[in-house]
Amino acid sequence: MAAAERGSRLPVKAPAGFQETGRGTPPGGTLSQRPRTANCAGQGRSRPAQRRVRGTTGAARAAASWRVAVDDVPTVLTTAGRLVAVGGAAGTAWVVDAADGRPVATLTMPGGVLDLAFSPDGRHLVLVGPRGYALWHADDGRATVLASGRRSARVRWGDPGTVAVTDGCAAVIFDAAGRQLWRTALLPRPVADLAWLPGGGLVVASDNEVRCHARHQAIPAASLALPSGCPTIAVSPSGHWICASGQDTPIHVRRTGDVAEITLPARLGKAAQLAFDDTGRWLAAGGSSRVTVWDFTGSGPQGRAPQILCAHDVLTALAWRPGSGTILATAGAEGTIALWNATAGKPGRPRITTAGWGLEDDVAAIAWNGRGMLVAATRNGTLRALDPSQP
Repeated sequence: MAAAERGSRLPVKAPAGFQETGRGTPPGGTLSQRPRTANCAGQGRSRPAQRRVRGTTGAARAAASWRVAVDDVPTVLTTAGRLVAVGGAAGTAWVVDAADGRPVATLTMPGGVLDLAFSPDGRHLVLVGPRGYALWHADDGRATVLASGRRSARVRWGDPGTVAVTDGCAAVIFDAAGRQLWRTALLPRPVADLAWLPGGGLVVASDNEVRCHARHQAIPAASLALPSGCPTIAVSPSGHWICASGQDTPIHVRRTGDVAEITLPARLGKAAQLAFDDTGRWLAAGGSSRVTVWDFTGSGPQGRAPQILCAHDVLTALAWRPGSGTILATAGAEGTIALWNATAGKPGRPRITTAGWGLEDDVAAIAWNGRGMLVAATRNGTLRALDPSQP
């Protein structure tokens, strides 16, 4: 990787083949609110966005711990300890202080930011985009970039010192200094998603195939065929379960080392999202206007009635609160965020745990920063930190 310049505002300087995009302004200030309406499909009439989410108690809005504006359309969001980073469609990424939203750095990725993630210790940030990937170090503000010329759409940290990124039709694994450790063999089509296995193994999804790689092994140890495209995968923290879903398809579940497959019915729509909670007991599957929560205890979810969560016209994001517990945050295109005790209540009638928030625009992404802060990015360029204990 070639070194980039230092400073608090850091355009990622690229070697030949990369052209720098325009820089965004530093975060700061607020944006005016616009009236919105929201309606959970088939669940009643439209209502103003700044209102109570159905079934909630308490105030309609939560006071933001801080709110700042960014000069781009946010698409992805990540947090780690003292830092929050948001990436935009035009290729700008802002790093801000999690305590008060003050700007820390501004980075530029030519072609757009498709994904970004902090290392678990918060010391390193990796950004990926249509033409390569970049690494930023929080300790000294140093940024480096690799102009591969290939589309990189996903980044996943395994531990503070190991990160995997998609690189066209393969996955590449680096250390925190940017040195390549190993890479997977090429697949017939571009890699769509990644997930880590315990012990440093990697699960790679490409179109209608999922491959499982042992640590430092380019050739997969196992390969799972799927009947249709598979843009999303999730692996339980124990590595016991591998789940995959695609456009308008069920969730395909495999137990590690078992050839038998469990198929979970789900009408997820075009933007399927899968996420296990930290305990590995609960899988949230989101798409269209609802979230389905499956219980993976014992021999798995087969034969058990799931919880169905519905509070949005169009679901845009979901995120489990870190640590043990069953609190799930969901966000919608109508500008609402709801918090659920996703496992309470009866099947089909979950219990919401607190009031939701009505924000000023479509919610593009949400992320927890520990258990006490929920960060949201809206498509009008607002980044907000919310306190879940003060609805």
